[in-house]
Formats: sequence, C-alpha cells, structure tokens
Amino acid sequence: MSKPGNKGLKRLILAMRYSAQGLAHAWKHESAFRQELTAALLMTLTALWLGRSSYERLLLIAPLLLVLIVELLNSAIETAVDRVGDEPHELSGRAKDLGSAAVFVSLMLVVAVWATVAWSRFLT
Repeated sequence: MSKPGNKGLKRLILAMRYSAQGLAHAWKHESAFRQELTAALLMTLTALWLGRSSYERLLLIAPLLLVLIVELLNSAIETAVDRVGDEPHELSGRAKDLGSAAVFVSLMLVVAVWATVAWSRFLT
C-alpha cells in the first residue's frame, strides 16, 4: 500500500522547495553551517588548483560536501532535541554529543584527504 499524498512532478517540486527551505534555515540559524559552507566554497576553488586530475579534484571536494551533509544532520538532531525540552537530560546530551562527533569525524576525513593529495603534489 502506498503512502497517500503528492506524487510525480508535484512531489519532486515540493521536495526541492522543502530542501531549499532547510538550507535557508541552516544558513540563517546555524553559524557552524555558515562557517563550513564558506570554507567549503573557498576550499573548492583551491581543490580546482590543487587537484591534478578530475579524480583528485573530486576526491578533494567530496569530503567537503560530506561535512555539510553531516552538519545539516547534526543541526536537525539538535533542533529536534531542543524541541523536546530545555531541561538537561543524559540522552539529550548524548544525542547532541554524537552528532558533534560525527561532524568531527567528517572534518578529520577532510584533513586526511587534503593532506594526502597535498603530500602527493608537493612532496613526491
């Protein structure tokens, strides 16, 4: 049995609108997202110079996009937890810490990939 609601092109258009709203909310309300997006844009320009092939450029840009994805998910978790209540709770803190850890791990991937490509470009 299928879920009732919009189908086809109308569903796609609405999904794109909701996604755009989500990005606008992230830009407006999440300073970490603004900082990471700004860094990703600047680093993408650098990746176009640093990468010697289209594969290297893709390898440099992909983890930047991953950081943005993980930051959006982390912000969604934090927003949902904050919606539930303001009082401290061990599980709320754990959920927020896990989201933060996911962002940190994705940033470490950026460091590892960029260091590897830079090493290959400049020191070999």
